[in-house]
Amino acid sequence: MNTVKNALAQKNAAIVHVRSDEMVFKALQLMRDNRVRSVLVIDDGVLVGIITQGDCAIKVLLPGLDAKESVVSTVMTRNPMTVKLDDPLEACMGLMAARGFRHLPVLDAGKVVGVISIGDVVKDIIREMGHTISFLETYIKGHGVS
Repeated sequence: MNTVKNALAQKNAAIVHVRSDEMVFKALQLMRDNRVRSVLVIDDGVLVGIITQGDCAIKVLLPGLDAKESVVSTVMTRNPMTVKLDDPLEACMGLMAARGFRHLPVLDAGKVVGVISIGDVVKDIIREMGHTISFLETYIKGHGVS
């Protein structure tokens, strides 16, 4: 399986983020506009949290709060688990499955360089399966097996 670095190379490099003192409404707008389901929370270049659509639904909408009046810091998950560029995607998949989350911020030398989602991991698995199938087809055809 590939590394986080390989998976990030397949994605848009934009890092979608808000500050912790901004309104949840802004985070939701960014999610909509960028077609993502989470936004990193970065204050002065430091990752302090992550906010997801689920956070907004459960912590803002269900209690009847207003996203335009709710501050990101009250809704976000603080100090999210992170991964490094050289981590294997298989380990990320295990972490996501075991801990029940779908997004992992990626750090390089303490700086945010991207986000890996469960969708990215699935896409990588599908790509790898395609390579394996192609190899096996070539192997079978090359050895006269039908």
